[in-house]
Order: sequence, then C-alpha cells, then structure tokens
Amino acid sequence: MTAVRDLQVVLGAGPAGTTLARELVDRGHPVRLVDRAGGGPATEGAERFAADVATADGARAAVEGAAIVYHCVNVGYHLQVDVMPRIQEAVLAAAEAVGARLVVLDTLYPYGETHGAVMTEHSPWNATTRKGRMRAELDARYLAAHTEGRLRVVLGRSADFVGPGVLNSTLGGAVFPAALTGGEVPALGDIDLPHSYTYIADVAAGLATLGAHPGSDGRVWHLPTAPALTTRQIFTMIEERTGRPLDINVVDEPRPVGPFDEVFMAEYAEMFYQHTEPQVVDSSAIEKAYGLTPNPLPATATLAWYEQLLAAH
Repeated sequence: MTAVRDLQVVLGAGPAGTTLARELVDRGHPVRLVDRAGGGPATEGAERFAADVATADGARAAVEGAAIVYHCVNVGYHLQVDVMPRIQEAVLAAAEAVGARLVVLDTLYPYGETHGAVMTEHSPWNATTRKGRMRAELDARYLAAHTEGRLRVVLGRSADFVGPGVLNSTLGGAVFPAALTGGEVPALGDIDLPHSYTYIADVAAGLATLGAHPGSDGRVWHLPTAPALTTRQIFTMIEERTGRPLDINVVDEPRPVGPFDEVFMAEYAEMFYQHTEPQVVDSSAIEKAYGLTPNPLPATATLAWYEQLLAAH
C-alpha cells in the first residue's frame, strides 16, 4: 500500500471517481482508487484498492496514509436511504482518525423543489423527498464535523452528470446509444425546460481544485457547470452531430422505460420534479474563486466515447 503523505485517496470507482483519479494523477499526486472489488479497469498511475467503506474497518484501511480523501461513493437508488448514512459514518471516522481532509461529491437533492429558481450555494435546503432529506441530513453532519473541529471538510455539488463513462444518467446510457443506432430515446418530463448538466471532467477538475485549496473548506460549492440548455436543445445538438433525427419518447410521468427499470423508477418517482420544473445551477462562485471554466456541453466527445463502447460490444 502506498505510504506517502501527499496520498490522495478516491473512494468510489464510478465515472466521477475514475475521472477524478486520472485528474489527480495528471496533477502529479500519488493516488489510490478504492471500490469494493478493487479490480476494475486500470487507471494509469493510480493504485487500485479493494475495501467496503460502509464498514469501519474497510474505510480505515482504504484511507490509511491519506492527506486528502475524496468521497465519490454512491449506491443503487433503492439502497441509498439505508446505506449512504452508514458510509458517511465510516468515512468520517476514518478520515478523522488519519488526519485527512475530506472532499465530498454531493448532489442537488438537498434543495428540493425550487419552482424554477436558479440554484446557488445560498439557496435554501427545502427537500421533502426521502432521498432529498437524507442528503440534507448527511450534508449537515459533514459541515458540523468541520465546525466542531473533528476534521476539515468541503462539499462539491454537481448537477446530473454527462460525458464519457457516464451511463446511469438521464443524459447517458438512455440517450446516446439510441441516438447512434436509431433506437428510441426516452426523454423524462418537459423537454422544453432548462436543465443543467455537469460534464464529468468538470466534476473531477472541481473536486481536485477544492482538494488543492484548504481555504475552500467548511462550505458547499457548486462544481463548474455549463449554462443550462433545454433538453430539446441538447437533443438538437446530438442530431446535428449524428446527422440523424432522434426517435424521442417523452415520458411525462414516472414509469419504466428503456434502461430505467421498474425498481429504479419506483425509487426515482419522488425525484421526478427535477424534470417538471427548471433545474438551473449557478457555479459562478467556484469559477471566480479558482479561475475554472466549465466545458460547453460536449456532445461530440460524449458521442465518440459511446461509439467506442458500442463497437466493443
């Protein structure tokens, strides 16, 4: 196991964790990338490590020697309310025990329904759903741990992901493979409402930047996010790049469709408000503070990745 005090430990090897590990390697850090299996695709320059961070022993082993811990772990929608608090408890205790800073990848869920108001870091936390209230409670505990002096913590909130490697997103595996093959593209809710998406490379750059600046600690930041477009505008962009019209199936209420199976949609139903009101994220604070500029919504790069994925199968 790497034993370097500059060690950056990334918990979670999904699209965000994997992209962040590459970003940190590119910035010259020793990196440990942790998930339960520890045997996923290699990330050049990063050590792979297997641990169950929902347990005290697993979390402690995962973060041993870390200067900074990046918490990018997520679990299936139907497991989140039960499992995410256990992961938080284990990760907080482990990071505190080794004296590491903690950078947490967060969601917009604590805000709840905004009725179209632009979301800033000062927006009220008005969540009423089970998952929204759970996330708000977790965030309050993270910030309390910082305020109490247990350890230094910073939160980076992202809109829905988009980009290479992103499958489980409303602008991911449900859209791009069908766009490339002529299949049916499910579109959730009102596709003429603006909806922010955060490019996965900007998620990584934002988190790494927060990790590099201890002065960012003790608060929530919005990760760099391009100006919101409507879903219809995004679909038009994809059509222009593929040279073919999309076969769009508008899903105006929660029901199983495409890759969104019955189990997922039953859990997602309470969050469907995200597709029936504008979801607009303002990330100007982190952009001004640290000179970050979000990538424009990059349909070209995303399509290229999906083309490779389809060719491999």
